Amino acid sequence: MQKIKITTFLTLLLLIVLTIGVQAQDDVVTIEYWQYTFEPRSIAMDMLIEQFEAENPDIDVIHNADIAYENFRDEIAASAPAGVGPDVVTLFYGWIPAFVDAEYLIPLPQDEFPHDMIESSFSPMVAESKFLDEYWALPTAVRSLALFYNKDLFTEAGLDPESPPTTTEEFLEMAQQLTQYDGNGTGIENLTKMGYAAEMTGQAHHWFREVLIRQYGGVPYSDDNREVLWNSPEGCEAFSYLASFETEFNTGTSDGFLYENATDAFINGDLALHIDGSFRVGTLANNAPDLNYGVAELPAGPNGEKHTFGSYWTHGITRQAAADDAKLEASIRFLKFITSPEAGTLWVNEVGELPAQLEAASDPELLSDPILGPFAAGLEYAHATFFVDETAQRQHLIDAYDQIRLGGVDPCEALNEAAALEQSLLDDFWANH
Repeated sequence: MQKIKITTFLTLLLLIVLTIGVQAQDDVVTIEYWQYTFEPRSIAMDMLIEQFEAENPDIDVIHNADIAYENFRDEIAASAPAGVGPDVVTLFYGWIPAFVDAEYLIPLPQDEFPHDMIESSFSPMVAESKFLDEYWALPTAVRSLALFYNKDLFTEAGLDPESPPTTTEEFLEMAQQLTQYDGNGTGIENLTKMGYAAEMTGQAHHWFREVLIRQYGGVPYSDDNREVLWNSPEGCEAFSYLASFETEFNTGTSDGFLYENATDAFINGDLALHIDGSFRVGTLANNAPDLNYGVAELPAGPNGEKHTFGSYWTHGITRQAAADDAKLEASIRFLKFITSPEAGTLWVNEVGELPAQLEAASDPELLSDPILGPFAAGLEYAHATFFVDETAQRQHLIDAYDQIRLGGVDPCEALNEAAALEQSLLDDFWANH
């Protein structure tokens, strides 16, 4: 009898434990977070998710970073009608208007993310996440452009490896001095080492739009972002300067000769000057740890003006998450965690992007860093473009540049054609807002 009672007690105890375990498992909310494939960002987010789950054992975060950049936007857009996809998603800030129009995102709840908190705690460029009087996303980090340069190639060319170009005139001169050919000519087909190659599918379109145009005395758009102005005489002069590296001086190309793009050429030590974002620091640390390179602020323009382009990938909450109260609450907690100053500090150490939070970005150690310092210095004069459709607007300038280098079209003629397409895009957008 005693044994039966003990056995019954143990059985009941086991059932209770199992029941509690099932209930505990049921209480865990699972959310999905999506970002495109980029190893430094994936590693950093895995670290943040591990920390978040340790502090929030009732939330499980599935991290999907297996989508190639070129497919990312389409896969996000396709996920909603299929009833699948992320609860929290990373988007380029320039995509926000399009995803709002598609009713993919929800505005950040103001009781959880007050506007005055955002505007006092984050970099001013985060204002570009505000659309129709609502904030739709917040970033962990922001980034700016700067000049990467290969110190070994400087030494080979007889240039001081600690004295990168400080003006656009010096930039062009040094690009020519740093270019190497095979001895059979000085054409693009004879390149063995490139001085500078404009990568329009990368950051060169930003350099033109927000930096060179301003340095030549123009502006890219009207103050209300309704009128295209980058085909002004100043814009034409700036575009001619950009195109001349490939079409007149043959310092490099991103057309698959030697390398598929300028970024790969720089990583492999065959490109001397490269304009890129602070996010590239993480790539170089992982893929080219022995590359002897430096970073400097972008060269000043003919009138000594300094400008740079600032941008960011930002995190929003989807309507899919909002349809479930538990998922929405979990998504809000996760978004707060990954946009905290602590997350920004981790991000700069792992990825090389700059903290979006003013508290983390003002770290004196960051400002004095020889690699990250030039990017941080540029934040105070950075411009973030208001995009209504970043993909289409980037393509307009890619096509204009290709008309020059492949078709021999005059730079101003190519810009006029592209500007007409861009103006039509803006007109259609603002007609509905």
